[in-house]
Amino acid sequence: MVDNDIIILAIESSCDDTSASVLKNKTILSNVVAGQDVHKLYGGVVPELASRAHQQHILPVVDTAIKKAGIEKRQINAVAFTKGPGLLGSLLVGTSFAKSFALGMGIPLIDVNHMRGHVLAHFIEDGSATPEFPFLCLTVSGGHTQIVKVDSPLEMEIIGTTIDDAAGEAFDKTAKILGLPYPGGPLIDQYAQEGNPFAYQFSKPRIEGYNYSFSGLKTSILYTIQKLEKMDSMIKVNRLNDICASVQHSIIEILFDKLIKAADDYHITHIAIAGGVSANSLLRSELKRIGEKKQWKTYIPKFEYCTDNAAMIGITGYFNYIHGDFADQTVTPSARMSF
Repeated sequence: MVDNDIIILAIESSCDDTSASVLKNKTILSNVVAGQDVHKLYGGVVPELASRAHQQHILPVVDTAIKKAGIEKRQINAVAFTKGPGLLGSLLVGTSFAKSFALGMGIPLIDVNHMRGHVLAHFIEDGSATPEFPFLCLTVSGGHTQIVKVDSPLEMEIIGTTIDDAAGEAFDKTAKILGLPYPGGPLIDQYAQEGNPFAYQFSKPRIEGYNYSFSGLKTSILYTIQKLEKMDSMIKVNRLNDICASVQHSIIEILFDKLIKAADDYHITHIAIAGGVSANSLLRSELKRIGEKKQWKTYIPKFEYCTDNAAMIGITGYFNYIHGDFADQTVTPSARMSF
């Protein structure tokens, strides 16, 4: 270990995954994630249960991450944590732990925007190509859908966002309608593999510029399935694959319509995806297909860096660290925060 190595302990607790990661510069030494199965009973994340589970998981997860990294606590140069956006109770657990650890060890504290973390996950040194600036990043998760123009690790601008619901919510709502267990997004992706993506048509939103809307699509999916059930009460079973494939195709098509427009208008050919929904197989394959057609250079994160994880918080913390961007002990989490 040379003197100029930067060791960062990162904490992510924005929703229902408790994660801790240790980075040496841009390299991941460990990335530990503890999920919360309790939410499956309720068909979605219950905030109070999530915060309680974080309290149970935070110590063992951090301890495991440090041990897996093969370092001593005294070698850690800073603690990075998710300030927001997210569930306030969950964020409080991670923030409180990070502040306490930093204070006890006498090291700097770095607050990180969760959505910036998703974007900068592409800069983790894992053998994958890293984007060249400027690039566009389509960031898609359960709570957010954004097109981000990235000029540097610290300079980002949201040029398109959802005006109502996120794409991930459309997947989750459809899964609920179909009676699929939580989380339903991966199951829709799975069933869609065997279905016809053109079996059913749903109404598409008409929104100006690069912004998105998915509330109307969710309503269209609901009404279409209700109409189909009147003709066949077992439609959700008999045509499950086709319904899932058609829904997935519609969502991905909407996402790329705007992304293509933004890339053409800004004359940017380096295009990335990020966020939990970037694990979707059709989103990944369509980026490759369209990228080849449009002569884009495309970047797709590894699966472990798509969903919420502390490694992406750590890489963002690394860039903040080298620019001297630190927080103090008065910092508080924020459920909603500006980009």
